[in-house]
Amino acid sequence: MNRPTRKSNPSKTANAARRQGARSAGETRPTSRHAAAQQTDGARLPAGLMFHTAMVLGEVLTFAHPADAVVSRYFRENRTLGHNDRGFIAETVFLVLRRLRSLDAACQADGGGATPRRLILAALLRHRGMSTRELSEALGSGLTKAEAEWLPTLKAAKGEAEVPAAVRRDWPDWLNARLAAQLGESEADALAAALNRPAPLDLRVNTLKAERDAVLERLRADGIAAEPTPLSPLGIRLADKPALQRHPLFIDGSVEVQDEGSQLLGFLVAPKRGEMVMDLCAGAGGKTLMLGAQMKSLGRLYACDVSEKRLANLKPRLARSGLSNVHPIRIDNERDVKLSRLAGKLDRVLVDAPCSGLGTLRRNPDLKWRQGEGDVAELAAKQGAILAAAAKLVKPGGRLVYATCSLLAAENNEVADAFLAAHPGFVSVSAAEALARQGIDIAGAGERLELLPQRHGTDGFFAAVFERRVERAEATAAAAE
Repeated sequence: MNRPTRKSNPSKTANAARRQGARSAGETRPTSRHAAAQQTDGARLPAGLMFHTAMVLGEVLTFAHPADAVVSRYFRENRTLGHNDRGFIAETVFLVLRRLRSLDAACQADGGGATPRRLILAALLRHRGMSTRELSEALGSGLTKAEAEWLPTLKAAKGEAEVPAAVRRDWPDWLNARLAAQLGESEADALAAALNRPAPLDLRVNTLKAERDAVLERLRADGIAAEPTPLSPLGIRLADKPALQRHPLFIDGSVEVQDEGSQLLGFLVAPKRGEMVMDLCAGAGGKTLMLGAQMKSLGRLYACDVSEKRLANLKPRLARSGLSNVHPIRIDNERDVKLSRLAGKLDRVLVDAPCSGLGTLRRNPDLKWRQGEGDVAELAAKQGAILAAAAKLVKPGGRLVYATCSLLAAENNEVADAFLAAHPGFVSVSAAEALARQGIDIAGAGERLELLPQRHGTDGFFAAVFERRVERAEATAAAAE
């Protein structure tokens, strides 16, 4: 099972809601410029705001597009929505996505169905800390008689101990089975609880332009609560989510948004100034920028990706960073001739492989409902192919780092084990030792790095470090030189 069981599937439910559910309970689309722009202080939920939230959720529940893309597009199309209203809509939609399965079960219990509006009401009651009375008062005349009678029954629903584990954890059955087998029931509960909480906002200090202590001092002076991250020596964790893009430190490239776990991957690559390095699956370049700063902008750093759009998103970040050694390259696939020209020449290669992204469920909760076991099998095959192609680029004595933001062994250890079995020219390097040499000590780290939100406070990340053997003849020739 990939999605919550419903009397009708999520797409049909969402489409029906978009036609009529969002307009239930006497709601009408706001016609005044100010009708939807009222600030929400928790004491009042204007009909227009509930309308917009249900409309966005209905669209998201088709699972046709990523949730963040749907929300962003809706805000662009409804520019009169105020800042607070946008915050309420986005937070509520993502809350429902995180707790979709248990909310779905609660909404189905009385036979009323899991329409977007009912899911929203259940989420506000169960997870926003609103009592039945507060919710009734907040909605006022917008609450129907049926809803007023239904809401109190949610308080009398079965306790968590009485519902199936997958429902309690808000996971699809297939994911629950895999993670419970990997971690055990108790740890699976802890992981689910961590994944169902929003992620903090982490920053990475650009060492070409600033030092962490100075950045912390500036942020605090500007009234932004900030603390150093516990694991990454370059990281800063913000207590809230300010409008960072307008802050001078962001504008001048002194800081970049990057999860602490992602920052640790850069320390595993550990590039040196003057080397030839590649970020093979660069995306929008968050890790590329860190690698470039570690290299002091000396040497050559290739940022490769199959998406022109993602590489285009790197350009403004690159301009802010002050780096001059980054060379973006769009490739067709891992067998692109542009890569073959670099075979055996690179000192370091990072493969942050395309993956299920299940380690980022705090930020992207829709991923658990949009994917299935078949998707994971396809991804694992792709990951193995990319890793094998990357191996050809590494020179003798060079380092290859394989990473994902997945939680699943099928995308992580199993891919790494298969690579070593098929490539005797590579040996495993201890991730714990590689980090320790840079003053980073992570509890539980070993031969490979496995970060989990309930243990480390980061997104879920996996990394394996490999080194290409120096053959005897090559070593002799190098010594002779």
